[in-house]
Amino acid sequence: MKIHSATDLTLKTQLEAVNGKKMPALEVFAHALRFFREHALQELREQSPSLPEKDTVRWVLTVPAIWKQPAKQFMREAAYLAGLVSRENAEQLLIALEPEAASVYCRKLRLHQLLDLSSRAPGGGRLGERRSIDSSFRQAREQLRRSRHSRTFLVESGVGELWAEMQAGDRYVVADCGGGTVDLTVHQLEQPHGTLKELYKASGGPYGAVGVDLAFEQLLCRIFGEDFIATFKRQRPAAWVDLTIAFEARKRTAGPHRAGALNISLPFSFIDFYRKQRGHNVETALRRSSVNFVKWSSQGMLRMSCEAMNELFQPTVSGIIQHIEVLLARPEVQGVKLLFLVGGFAESAVLQHAVQAALGARGLRVVVPHDVGLTILKGAVLFGQAPGVVRVRRSPLTYGVGVLNRFVPGRHPPEKLLVRDGRRWCTDVFERFVAAEQSVALGEEVRRSYCPARPGQRRVLINLYCCAAEDARFITDPGVRKCGALSLELEPADGGQDTTGAPPGRREIRAAMQFGDTEIKVIAVDVSTNRSVRASIDFLSN
Repeated sequence: MKIHSATDLTLKTQLEAVNGKKMPALEVFAHALRFFREHALQELREQSPSLPEKDTVRWVLTVPAIWKQPAKQFMREAAYLAGLVSRENAEQLLIALEPEAASVYCRKLRLHQLLDLSSRAPGGGRLGERRSIDSSFRQAREQLRRSRHSRTFLVESGVGELWAEMQAGDRYVVADCGGGTVDLTVHQLEQPHGTLKELYKASGGPYGAVGVDLAFEQLLCRIFGEDFIATFKRQRPAAWVDLTIAFEARKRTAGPHRAGALNISLPFSFIDFYRKQRGHNVETALRRSSVNFVKWSSQGMLRMSCEAMNELFQPTVSGIIQHIEVLLARPEVQGVKLLFLVGGFAESAVLQHAVQAALGARGLRVVVPHDVGLTILKGAVLFGQAPGVVRVRRSPLTYGVGVLNRFVPGRHPPEKLLVRDGRRWCTDVFERFVAAEQSVALGEEVRRSYCPARPGQRRVLINLYCCAAEDARFITDPGVRKCGALSLELEPADGGQDTTGAPPGRREIRAAMQFGDTEIKVIAVDVSTNRSVRASIDFLSN
């Protein structure tokens, strides 16, 4: 969540533990990735001892779709530090967006692998009359067999029965409900290849399952005192983790129709520490507190009513539903028929019931894959095998650079006038590369040419700016901020033969940027020599 929320994220950003100790966030992330790397490779070695390790594995890291470019670059840097891939083989690491990965997986599913929450059948749901779906699937298959694309569509895309029911152009929402964030994405199914098109930029917010944990912590503060909980977390961090694990186990069993109280085990160190700090026991604290729906059990547990547990969910669940409703009101999203609920938090019966109750009435079918907690993981593997499955994405922001344009009186403000060598220029003009919410196809390029200011210059550095508005005119407009830098590393000008006949004093570097992938990418060529130029975009330099 620190990576998501930090507005000044850099490679030196630090994380603070509950006991007050600080460490570079990059090291913490790299340590976790290194552990999983070793774990995965050990499994591979046991299954295939002859498999060479070096550059054999394509790694896919999943991140929330609402993460900005600096956070994605941060994850890539952590992966380099962890040894997943080297910078020289950067293409062996893919950054996948979590709701996209879920979408890619859901399109493979069969009917028996899905739970339709609108169905009242106990323990499961059907997505319609089997006969009609099978019939439409056979029809689609017959039509595609006649097409030269049939093999690609049926074999490579592996369309499931649900997608056979859907027609080309059908729209659906994926709500990825994770631990920290909730991500929403809207896709449209394209034929004949079964590719996906994003209809509205990814949205969401900090409405993950951790919100329920924070509500539980606030409840403990009401009972035992905010100062005591802060002291306990700082001085007994391991015991605090034990308590959160105990709550997590009960949180997973909560449901809207569950009967009977939920018991949450308090670690002995909590009970002992409280008695030493306060001079009386936890049972006395519960009797004295204003919280009457939590009792003390003789087995040394907090006894919480189901209604009380469900109340802890309400702020977070309400935030999720409100965000989905706002999304569904957008004109770009009209015609949506289906909502896939995925992610670890989507396993919660409380969340499932609340979403179905709020959205089912509007005719939206709310569907949950049976292996909902693994949906993103499995989808990430499929994405790693076919990264081009999402053909069109929406740019979340407007990106561009600051340039000089010829000054036009009446059009440009007087304070932007710059006179140089007798010529009148307008400064700080925002030259747009791509606009917020613009549809950008995978592989689509934005090309610009840049000339070094001095002979022998070895590096060109160009500041990138971004904003949420589509119509910004100047880099000094409200909301426009510097977000990164485009770097072009140049070889000496005489390093190659001029193949264009250009004047010897002028050197042109042609850069091509791609905004349609999960990360913004750039390549560059020295026009005079036709050689590649080392190009990169740094979003962490701020």
